[in-house]
Amino acid sequence: MTTWEYLTTPLLIHNTAAILNNWGKQGWELVQVVPGPEGGLVAYFKRPSGGGSANAGIGAAAEAAKQFEES
Repeated sequence: MTTWEYLTTPLLIHNTAAILNNWGKQGWELVQVVPGPEGGLVAYFKRPSGGGSANAGIGAAAEAAKQFEES
């Protein structure tokens, strides 16, 4: 049975393709995009777990956040 790990991230309208491509390169599959609670959009991703460390998604999220904070 496949188990999954999940990730949510805000989507910046001016940089949507770059954000989605970044997560896709890391093995994340886009599941859904919904309006955020305070406006904007939120993307939900999933990927099979067990492909690395148990906290791989957390590390990837931190790295992506740094990238987009600098832009």
